[in-house]
Amino acid sequence: MKFIDEARIEVIAGDGGNGSASFRREKFIPFGGPDGGDGGRGGSVFALADRNINTLVDYRFARKHQARRGENGRGADCYGKGGEDIVLRMPVGTIISDMETGEVIADLTEHGQQVTIARGGAGGLGNLHFKSSTNRAPKQKTDGKPGERRMVRLELKVLADVGLLGMPNAGKSTFIAAVSNARPKIADYPFTTLAPNLGVVRVGVGQSFVIADIPGLIEGAAEGAGLGHQFLRHLQRTGLLLHIVDVAPFDAEVDPVAEARAIVEELRKYDETLYAKPRWLVLNKLDMVPAEEREARVTDFVKRFGWTGPIFQISALTREGCETLLYSIHEHLATTGAAAQADAAESLAADPRFRDAPATADRIDSAPRSEGEGEGEGEGAA
Repeated sequence: MKFIDEARIEVIAGDGGNGSASFRREKFIPFGGPDGGDGGRGGSVFALADRNINTLVDYRFARKHQARRGENGRGADCYGKGGEDIVLRMPVGTIISDMETGEVIADLTEHGQQVTIARGGAGGLGNLHFKSSTNRAPKQKTDGKPGERRMVRLELKVLADVGLLGMPNAGKSTFIAAVSNARPKIADYPFTTLAPNLGVVRVGVGQSFVIADIPGLIEGAAEGAGLGHQFLRHLQRTGLLLHIVDVAPFDAEVDPVAEARAIVEELRKYDETLYAKPRWLVLNKLDMVPAEEREARVTDFVKRFGWTGPIFQISALTREGCETLLYSIHEHLATTGAAAQADAAESLAADPRFRDAPATADRIDSAPRSEGEGEGEGEGAA
């Protein structure tokens, strides 16, 4: 299936049905009175996050989605049937925004999350609602309200904990295949990766994280060189970036330091927030360097690159050093996750709306229970 991460569609909710102006007319029942029913509501358009879908290809060609209108009301107090809703299934990580206003309608970050994109119109009122002591035979009725109509933009940003950065043929696909369940295409030529790949890395029982591999960047990507920046959006949700560098390029004239600097510059041009994310340096393909030359080559690279952050030396092909890197990543994610929860709790405690709130749960838990309280809820409960 072709990977599509952008689409533009039109969603049209159904109009509400019109109310009815009818009067009851039966034998032996003169002046039966008004009995016009209401119109049915129009169908709405919903978006549902589905983890079994990983592309927006379904919306690349089906660009118009329209729900049915509600039925009109009828006599004999018959209300019109509501129009059927439409549920559009989308990948988890899809951002839905209004193309006219730029407003973000929803961000589907959890499986099963459902949001309303276009709300159906309300049904009109029948003359039954206008009956009063002074208006015994009302002929008033109202028409149904029109449903919402929008042009929306769908943008998929994959959900991952760790993102891989690097030049084409730096070994990113080999790395994600070596440490996770992902099976990307691997070859000895650049740009073998044409779409993002996700892999789940398991470091222990119940301990795992997700890695995202995107097509490689080259210098001038901001101007559209190579595949450009079109896939960098998939790294915006990650908590850590791994900058993978090939320290043993096939071409002796290629300088790994210059390539590494080019990647960092392209990242800065694309998004300052993404540029500011935690980033680790991973020197790959050390199996191609003689053992006696490794230390000198790594030292020279770090010195010329001016790197002061975390650095790891691996060989994705032989998996040398990968285990140490994975455990370090898991520890970092666990630490940052705990810190984020602590910050959220501290912010909540400092909020004046909650500062003086009574500790209801604490009072209940600490309150002494009378003898037999909480027992016999089945048989003894009235």
